[in-house]
Amino acid sequence: MNIVVCLKQVPGTTQVKIDPETNTLIRQGIENIINPFDNYAIEEGVRLRERFGGKVTAISMGPSQAETALREAISLGVDEGILLSDPAFAGADTWATSYTLSAAIRKLGQIDLVICGRQTLDGDTGHVGPQLAEILDFPFVAYVSSIEEVVDGGMCVRRMIEDGYEVIESPLPAVLTVVKEINTPRLPSLRGIARSKSVVIPVWGVEEIDIDPDKVGLSGSYTQVVKIFTPQRVCQGEIFQGDLENQVDCLIGRLKDNGFV
Repeated sequence: MNIVVCLKQVPGTTQVKIDPETNTLIRQGIENIINPFDNYAIEEGVRLRERFGGKVTAISMGPSQAETALREAISLGVDEGILLSDPAFAGADTWATSYTLSAAIRKLGQIDLVICGRQTLDGDTGHVGPQLAEILDFPFVAYVSSIEEVVDGGMCVRRMIEDGYEVIESPLPAVLTVVKEINTPRLPSLRGIARSKSVVIPVWGVEEIDIDPDKVGLSGSYTQVVKIFTPQRVCQGEIFQGDLENQVDCLIGRLKDNGFV
């Protein structure tokens, strides 16, 4: 099987801060990691290759430092990594990101399966998987917790739903987004670490993937972040004095004054 795993490098903390001038994440001084859900996608891709043969290619779109995430993926068993990095890609929303990823996947040729994590730690939208499937015109299954069977031209997967699970048959090629219940990611092997340090990570930009520059980055984004801010919470308490009946009357009076009664 020829498998593509899409991964993203994200800040390794949930305590992110926003630059009020640029409305972007402040990444200085924060360790970057592979998006946690993408680790499960990497592991599942490697397990499928171990069962059925083939190749696993990891693709990430981001600045030059995202190469670190691809090298880590190689240390975990991925065969090769490709970095999509170009100033034209900056400011992309999920649709422009998916469009760029799809162009890179098409350049790879015949692909049997694309695996993504269910969502990212920073954006938290869960949009890229389904949008990627739409652009590639591949079947899509979300919240996959188990790949039950792979046969010629198709596969059977189990996906999580609110009150249980569904078993779905899908033709290949397809796009899956996986949840953490699907596996337990392995640790890097010594051989994998050694290989990850020496392997060449190709960098593809607009010219390499032959993509319309007006459809990527900020210019190709249908949505734009106008402002990001942390809501200010103002809490003010009041203690009512007197006996219980008087306190109740005071409370009802305050509720009426504020339109709650």
